[in-house]
Parts: sequence; C-alpha cells; structure tokens
Amino acid sequence: MVTGIVLALVVLVVAVALLAISLYNRFVRLRNRADNAWAQVDVQLRRRYDLIPNLIETVKGYASHEREVFQRVTEARSMGVQARTVAEQSQAENMLTAALRQLFAVAEAYPELRANENFLQLQGQLQDTENQIAVARQIYNDTVLLYNNAVQTFPGVLLAGPLGFAARDYLEIEEVSRQTPQVDFRDMPGREPTPGERGASMPPATGGTGPESEGPGPAGTAPPT
Repeated sequence: MVTGIVLALVVLVVAVALLAISLYNRFVRLRNRADNAWAQVDVQLRRRYDLIPNLIETVKGYASHEREVFQRVTEARSMGVQARTVAEQSQAENMLTAALRQLFAVAEAYPELRANENFLQLQGQLQDTENQIAVARQIYNDTVLLYNNAVQTFPGVLLAGPLGFAARDYLEIEEVSRQTPQVDFRDMPGREPTPGERGASMPPATGGTGPESEGPGPAGTAPPT
C-alpha cells in the first residue's frame, strides 16, 4: 500500500517536471521568435529614421518657413530613436506618422518640389519602407499573439510567472494613409505665398464688349428700342 502511494507520487512528480520542462522550452522558443520578429521591425524603423533628415532638408529648400512642421517631424523621430519599450515605440511611431502627413501636405503646395528628382526618390524609398514596416509589424504581432496565448492559457499560465515569462505588448502603429490630407496652409500666419498662389490671387480683368457684359436697364425703365 505504502509502496503504491510512493510510486504514484514519484510518477506525479516526474510528470509535473516533464510538463514544466516542456512548457519552459516552448516559452523560450516563442520568446526567441518574438525577439527575432522585433529585430526585423527595428531594422525597418531605423531605415525610416535614416531617410527623414534628407527628406526634411529637401523640403526646406522650397518651404524653409514651415519650421513648425519640420520641428514636429524631428521631435517625433527623436522619440522613436530613444524609445525603450514597445509601448513607447508605438506612441512615437504614431506621432511620427502624423508629422510626416503634415510634411507631405506642405509639399503639395509646391509643384516644383513634387517634381524634384531627389524628393521623388526619397518619397519612393519612404513608401517602400512603410510597406516593409507594415509587414514586419504584422509578423511581430502574430508572433506575440502565439507567445501570449502560451503564457496566458492553461496549463502555461500556472508556470509562466514562476519561470519568469510575462505577456508582451503588441506594436500598435496607425496604418499610414496613402492619401494626403487636405490641409490648407495658405492661411497660416507668416507663410509666404508660392508663385502659383500669387498668380491665382490676382483679380480677373474687368470690362468687355461681349453680350455678357450688357445687363438690363435700371429698374422701372424699358430697354432701348
């Protein structure tokens, strides 16, 4: 009787130990996959950070007075570079995305800038990088989902905490809009109008001898015969 109880306890301890080892190894594999997926995200984010200074300098050549927009982009980029957690990275990237939208809205007011070869090249590289970021982010979030499911569901939830494994944050970045927002910078104080805007603001010529210039006579009078 006693021998049977002891044997049952030994079997139970061995089973628990094997389960713990199996879960630990699974947690490690999933954690390593999440780390690798994050590394791919980081590569694409750094690539975007490297493109931004050249983009700002190119736009400055045509719109140097848009200092507030340039400052927002620079500050958001700096926050992204200095981010240490996924939550901080998400916040910084969303700020950077909004600032870049404003920067491209500024570019819309300058046809010569939109036709600039360097600007077009940088814009194309940034577009490609945004696509790569979206793909890398999706892979990272899918990997984190698998990891979180492992540490938050039974039986993993019983051993994840004691073994030092905790749930991870997802990288929540706004989808980059492919359409430039309709922002009117012409009414901003201190902004100089572009040559095209100066021409558009000139009043049209008046006068003319066409039929459309003739109107009805004064009220109460008949038209001349």
